[in-house]
Amino acid sequence: MSTSVHPVDEILPVGKMATLGLQHVLIMYAGAVAVPLIIGRALQLSPEQISMLISADLFVCGIVTLIQSFGMTQWFGVQLPVMMGVTFAAVAPIVSMAKATPGIEGAQLIFGAVIGAGLISILIAPIVSRMLRFFPPVVTGTIIAVIGITLMRIGINWIFGNPVDLPHQ
Repeated sequence: MSTSVHPVDEILPVGKMATLGLQHVLIMYAGAVAVPLIIGRALQLSPEQISMLISADLFVCGIVTLIQSFGMTQWFGVQLPVMMGVTFAAVAPIVSMAKATPGIEGAQLIFGAVIGAGLISILIAPIVSRMLRFFPPVVTGTIIAVIGITLMRIGINWIFGNPVDLPHQ
C-alpha cells in the first residue's frame, strides 16, 4: 500500500503555511476595504460613514468566515478553512445605483437589494449546486476574467483621481 499523501491533503511546513495564510488574509482584507471605499465614495458618504461601512464589512466577513469554516449544518457552510471576502462583481451596478440615489437613502436601497439578493441566493443554492457540472473551469474562468476586465476601468479612474466616475453605457 502506498502511504503518500495527495498534495491537496499535504500539511505544509509552519513557515510556508504562515506565509500563505498571511497572503490570504492581506488579499481578503484589501478587497474588504476597497469595495466599501468605492461604494462609500459613490454614495457621497462622510469619512466617518465610510469608516463605519468598512468596519461593518470586516465584521460581516469575519462572521461569514466562521460560518464557512465551521459550518452550521451539513448543508450550510463548506467546513473548510476559507476566508470570505467581498465580491467585486456587484461594484459596477452598486455604483450605478449610488449615482442615481446618493447618500443614506441610496445606501438603504443598496443594502435592501443586497439582503434580498442574499435571501434569494440561499433559497436557490440547492438548485444551483446541482447545475455545477455544466460550468467547467473554462466557463468559470472566463466569467471571472470578464468581471476583472470590467472592473479595470474603476482602477484606471482611481489612478487618475476619480474613484467612482464610471463611463455611461
